Amino acid sequence: MGIAIMRLFLLIVAAAALFASSARAQTSKLTLDFGLVNASGNSDFTSINLGDKATRGFGGFAFTQTAKVLYGETEGSRTTESYDVSVRGDRALSRRIGLFLLGQYQRDPFAGLASRWSGGPGLAVSLLRSARDTLGVEEAVTEQRERSIAGLAESFAATRTAALFKHTFAATSSISEAVEWIANLKTSDDYRLNSETALTAPVSRQIALRVSYLIRFDNQPEPGFKKSDRILTTGVQIAL
Repeated sequence: MGIAIMRLFLLIVAAAALFASSARAQTSKLTLDFGLVNASGNSDFTSINLGDKATRGFGGFAFTQTAKVLYGETEGSRTTESYDVSVRGDRALSRRIGLFLLGQYQRDPFAGLASRWSGGPGLAVSLLRSARDTLGVEEAVTEQRERSIAGLAESFAATRTAALFKHTFAATSSISEAVEWIANLKTSDDYRLNSETALTAPVSRQIALRVSYLIRFDNQPEPGFKKSDRILTTGVQIAL
């Protein structure tokens, strides 16, 4: 199973690299993440994660693809497994306002989630753009389709509200905070909150050290599962 997961991740990375290399160097970027993970909540473990992010800009359009894979086995038994994939297209209307279309997939059986597909259009607004600081907010209407490991399926419309702050200091080192709130429009008590704090410190033009702390909160988790998961990741980020 672990070999199959590795092959899938390498396939995603290869496709992202091929896409990025087809565009001009100044408008394309591919970064790979390799890290050591310590998690608590529905899963308590220490493992290794893999991730990638490919971006490409052309004219007033931008395309972004991200993927994260977390998988671990102990004596032949799974101790953790989760996958996050997203695809996003942006269209700039001005220097501060833009439209986007987002599609996401998530699988986290150790939190009771067999699959979650979501996506929809949204509006992005840049509130602050300076030499060292950026702050942006987003609002989107999405369609959510979920299936639990117990086989229960549901679909509903939801709003997605997000904010991203980034501060650059000491040359190219930076700290960022991303917050995302997804609210079910059918059931007011059904909402999720994700928060990720990350510190990045380059050691060369292509290699950086990265530490991140991710909190995932689900106010209505699957029966028998906890509301929150906390994931601390330390690792290396490589820009190609």
